[in-house]
Amino acid sequence: MNSKKYDVTIIGGGHNGLVAATYLAKAGKSVVILEANPEIGGATQSVQAFPGFDAHLSRYSYLVSLLPDKIVSDLGLSFTCISREVSSYTPYADKGLYVSRKWDERTADSFNELDPTGHEAKAWQEFYSEIAQFAQKIAPTLLAPLMTRSELKSEINLPDIWDYLIENPIGEEIDKRFTSDLVKGVVLTDALIGTFASAYDLQANICFLYHLMGNGTGEWKVPVGGMGALVKELVRVATESGVEITVNSKVDSVSSNQAGVTVRTEAGDLYESDYLLSNCAPQVLAELRGKSKPQSLDGSQMKINILLKRLPKLKSGIDPRLAFAGTFHANESFSQFEQTFKDANSGVMPAKMPIEMYCHTLSDPSILGADLQAAGYQTLTLFGLHTPASLFDADNDAARDVALASALASINEYLAEPIEDVIAAIEVKTPLDIEEAIGLPRGNIFHKDLSMPFREDLSAPSWGVETDDPRIFICGAGAIRGGGVSGIPGHNAAMAVLANN
Repeated sequence: MNSKKYDVTIIGGGHNGLVAATYLAKAGKSVVILEANPEIGGATQSVQAFPGFDAHLSRYSYLVSLLPDKIVSDLGLSFTCISREVSSYTPYADKGLYVSRKWDERTADSFNELDPTGHEAKAWQEFYSEIAQFAQKIAPTLLAPLMTRSELKSEINLPDIWDYLIENPIGEEIDKRFTSDLVKGVVLTDALIGTFASAYDLQANICFLYHLMGNGTGEWKVPVGGMGALVKELVRVATESGVEITVNSKVDSVSSNQAGVTVRTEAGDLYESDYLLSNCAPQVLAELRGKSKPQSLDGSQMKINILLKRLPKLKSGIDPRLAFAGTFHANESFSQFEQTFKDANSGVMPAKMPIEMYCHTLSDPSILGADLQAAGYQTLTLFGLHTPASLFDADNDAARDVALASALASINEYLAEPIEDVIAAIEVKTPLDIEEAIGLPRGNIFHKDLSMPFREDLSAPSWGVETDDPRIFICGAGAIRGGGVSGIPGHNAAMAVLANN
């Protein structure tokens, strides 16, 4: 049995743990990261998912929006993301709604074809202009101590937008603004990715806010080289700053007293430190501490990675390189979302799953080997929504097959050829598979229910990372202002430790 002493021990080598460790090491602290798996990175790994194919996919997390430029600059990360010129494409009948990142003639024409009155186009531009104003105001607050609800409302000073984003169900505002069931669904999708909720549940509001406030723009970018490129850079700056990283070190227990925190691994090694940062889910931390686990929503998404021999043709006739370059929505109208939520809540798998997907390789072919690039291979990354872990509890393997069939049927409805004809390899991850692989409770990609990015009035000052123990902090997605590939909770946990010293 080995016993070692550090200023800070961090459980979990995902991107947030690496961010926290580097900030602390640069401030002169001795830091060790304990990672249970053989590889560092957690949900931000890139892997060669398909044996025999030189394709390195972002297996779980795949796009970047929330990572602040300040963190990239502070840590000296050499990490590049590519803007997608196409925002989304949503097929309907034998047509499709095309939306570019910046409003242009093609987008206007596509909206006018769907709605010749011009109402939806005007409503879309007005709505997202308001969201952009809000994002620009809230983004700078994410790397500072939490404001109270009243303080943040005053700081943003957009009371009408505040009300429909924070106080009232987002579904009500979508109903008010838009008339097209299809357009309403495209708007709603950002409120439901990873969140099992109705459009009229405030939990959907929080998810919507998180998807649209990153860096003040809400733009979701493609990481060059895959998400693993970010991990590689974070490992570089961490180790150069003196951080010690230990893999295959699964933690067995955590105990603390006034003198500090003791972490015991399953191998029997002891790590003594003044502070502990937990990059694992709060439920996992509670179990390690021998405390009751907090309750949270199930994870609610299938994750499917596909290697294609080529992109499939669409019934609408649009160039597949346009359709799949942004986010491709299928069976995601507003009414379909609500019905699927009700069905799933009753234990029924959707016959045609609401899905969204995109093709990484259209923006960044570097994740494929030269031979695959030359042969025209492409990737698809697919999220199936409203597929909570409960649907897989009885028989995960059987339900996985049913869910895959549902997802493929959803895609095929809009293709001129079956997608099965162009699939070279496929990987399917249910919420239970995700939990088993990377420890996300019930497959929840946010670790737990997302929280509003403020503290309530009259509550104690906080960074949103504190626990009931003044020596233990949350540095992962389970923190307030956690979730997504952001580094924000890692930064904030490091600042909370440094504020005590």
